[in-house]
Amino acid sequence: MTAALIKLLYLLAAVMFILGLKRLSSPATARSGNTMASVGMLIAIVVTLVFQEIVGWREILIGMIVGSVVGGVFARTVKMTGMPQMVALLNGFGGGASALVASAEYYRYLEAGQGVPLNFGIAIQLSVVIGTLTFTGSLVAFGKLQELVTGKAVTYPLQKILNALLLIGTLGLAVWLVIDPSNPVAFAGVILGAALLGVTSVIPIGGADMPVVISLLNSYSGLAAAMTGFVINNEGLIIGGALVGAAGLILTNIMCRAMNRSLANVLFGAFGATVQEIGGGPEGAPGDQTVRSLTHEDAATMLAYARQVVFTPGYGLAVAQAQHEVRELADMLQERGVQVKYAIHPVAGRMPGHMNVLLAEADVPYDQLYDMEQINPEFPQTDVSVVIGANDVVNPVARHDKSSPLYGMPILDVDKAAHCIVMKRSMRPGFAGVDNELFYQEKTSMLFGDAKDSFKKLIEEVRQL
Repeated sequence: MTAALIKLLYLLAAVMFILGLKRLSSPATARSGNTMASVGMLIAIVVTLVFQEIVGWREILIGMIVGSVVGGVFARTVKMTGMPQMVALLNGFGGGASALVASAEYYRYLEAGQGVPLNFGIAIQLSVVIGTLTFTGSLVAFGKLQELVTGKAVTYPLQKILNALLLIGTLGLAVWLVIDPSNPVAFAGVILGAALLGVTSVIPIGGADMPVVISLLNSYSGLAAAMTGFVINNEGLIIGGALVGAAGLILTNIMCRAMNRSLANVLFGAFGATVQEIGGGPEGAPGDQTVRSLTHEDAATMLAYARQVVFTPGYGLAVAQAQHEVRELADMLQERGVQVKYAIHPVAGRMPGHMNVLLAEADVPYDQLYDMEQINPEFPQTDVSVVIGANDVVNPVARHDKSSPLYGMPILDVDKAAHCIVMKRSMRPGFAGVDNELFYQEKTSMLFGDAKDSFKKLIEEVRQL
């Protein structure tokens, strides 16, 4: 009866995971979906603690208290600009936890003098390899996002060959341990090889591709958790890990399509190895190209008397923390009869869904957020498109310049609006290191300065009209 009850409760938790994940597909139901999935996880945890053999209640309670305190502090103190870094760390911690549990099981078998059953041996090695790789790879991703490590793609001679040899060597040791698990030195070699592989596989990926990397590492952490579920024979962990792994892979594929690049190109293409540096203001335009700047008064007049305005946020919005000011200006424009919409590119920002989360924090109505496919047909009928710190995702060279690394990438058609206002601190290129053709077009005007300060000035100017 107990075994049947455990399986039934795990099944209930799995159903809540799936329904919660389904509800996350819409901003309107995302909060309830998150709550539903959380309740499912609570059920799985309680079932495991009550019905399964655990290390001891004291250790469990200490772990829960420490983890809750650390998580609570992070949740309250990490700014939205630091959220991608936090997600990278959480991915790493998930992978690391799976590797630690699998390692503990390996040493438990070793100390008991038992042979490791084949199915458990395979699961242990997969969990250790994937989990350790996820941990160190996520640390490198965190370092790149936090600018502790260069955001450029770091390459070196024979890099792909050395990485391939490292992967083959690590997997070879893992297979050996599945056949003959009584060699702790070889097990340490697997851990070391996987740790190095995590570093060497993420270092060659540039900052422009970090959203894809974060999504992929999230998938890895789920796969590692699923393998650990097989190690400890826990159905809830298997199902939860499989869902995370599948969702991460699907999201990774969606983001690769949004950039018109394959996953192999993201992982091995060294995109962003060089970054083009341009001057700090209008005088930084290359060659004989010029940019047009406008005053806050002119920009406010243009916006206040428009019929439709489309805001296009990028990472610059997160840096300036200007989402609340954007919402305030949008409300003022709507009171004047202006139709306001927001254009969201799938890879805008530094993590999947970054812009959606940022705007949701400012209570921007869900029905004003439009995906790229929805909003692009609207730009020809738009009076003013306002680009806020976005760069690569609005660069027209992606359409026609076959020599550009951005060529073929679907972009937001902000340049097809009657007027385009670009809000940036400087003329520096985006993560891809490519100069933006949009800045020099006749219908484009640059509004230089901190986005938050600029929006405050725009709000004051619109209020006086």
